[in-house]
Amino acid sequence: MRFRQRHRPAPDGENVLPLINVVFLLLVFFMVAGALERADLFEVTPPEAALDAEPEDRQGLLLMAADGRLALGGVVVGEDDLAAAVQAWRAANPETVLKVKADAAAEALAVVGLLEDLRAAGIEQVVLLATEGGR
Repeated sequence: MRFRQRHRPAPDGENVLPLINVVFLLLVFFMVAGALERADLFEVTPPEAALDAEPEDRQGLLLMAADGRLALGGVVVGEDDLAAAVQAWRAANPETVLKVKADAAAEALAVVGLLEDLRAAGIEQVVLLATEGGR
């Protein structure tokens, strides 16, 4: 007994729709994953150092811009309000070390003055953040 074979028309081409879907999903994933890190309130370029120290979190991060603007924990703080803001932060985070990220263009005297203000506000330990410099 012989069966007749039916001739099916050949497909015009491979179906690329699943490939397009996967590429689109990967694109969306990397766009979202790349935007999860919170940016600083204003641009700060830290000075270069022998080691690179990146903050683990931004909760204990004090930013100092080149023009002297300050931000603590993602909130802009005036020079007059710095002591109160630091004391409130210390009360909420007694075990966290304060990290200071000063702009490389900031005057050294301004950074030293900031550190003295922090000492007067009761901060005993500070970590200065810098980027790794070339040798």
